[in-house]
Amino acid sequence: MRLSLLLAALAVAAGAVQSAKADALAAVNWARLRGCNSQSSAPSLRSNSTLQRAAVRLASGAGLHEALAAVGYLTAQSSALHMSGVLSDAQVSDALTANYCRTLIDPTLRDMGVERRGRELWIVLAAPSAMPAAADPASVGKQVLEFVNRARAAGRRCGGKYFPSVAPLALNVNLAGAARAHSSEMARYAEFSHRGHDGSTPAQRVERAGYGAHRIVGENIAAGAMTPLEVTDGWLSSPAHCENIMDGRFTEIGIGYAVNAGTAAGMYWTQDFAARR
Repeated sequence: MRLSLLLAALAVAAGAVQSAKADALAAVNWARLRGCNSQSSAPSLRSNSTLQRAAVRLASGAGLHEALAAVGYLTAQSSALHMSGVLSDAQVSDALTANYCRTLIDPTLRDMGVERRGRELWIVLAAPSAMPAAADPASVGKQVLEFVNRARAAGRRCGGKYFPSVAPLALNVNLAGAARAHSSEMARYAEFSHRGHDGSTPAQRVERAGYGAHRIVGENIAAGAMTPLEVTDGWLSSPAHCENIMDGRFTEIGIGYAVNAGTAAGMYWTQDFAARR
């Protein structure tokens, strides 16, 4: 009898928690629809169980990026809201409209998680990343190569140095293997470095991948970018990385990426450049 009563009490409590979360979602969507006292075109937010767990972590003192990394939600954009002294759904809507207008009507934010503890409310809003993890890695590599060769063909200023147009790079299977291996290692250990976890250098990794005798090797790495265009734009905006891309001595390239949702960066990228001896 005691066991039955205990189970019934837990079921009621769980139902109350779910109801509170549903009410909070409705209150936030009502404020979002009003669009800071004007009609908003932003779509309704969706309840997301992963962001619910992130909101619980926020309520326990974690930072936003830490919470998202811990629950494995890869995001292109995110915001955290914290309100105190709110009791009713109307108070939640009014507080959001008054204090978080710009965030509230951001149409890129699609998912929501909420944690309510007494008069305090923690809300996580996020947009899932448009990452190429489900795409064919070879296709992603070809996209990056296209952006790189477009820059090489046009000529470019890298910081204070101008590089004239140079011949396009060709994809190399061995260099791609070295790039994928280094990206996977950075993702596995949440490390961001040209030096491998085993102490290896880019040239050693290229040799290990079977590229053969070479006269020059270069490497670009990146973390946090979610698309081929984003990562290439980042490299081209950095003088040192841009110089590697525009260096006419390189003739071949390999591109690789890896994903680890449990890290703050989420995605790790490597470009390996080389020219045979």
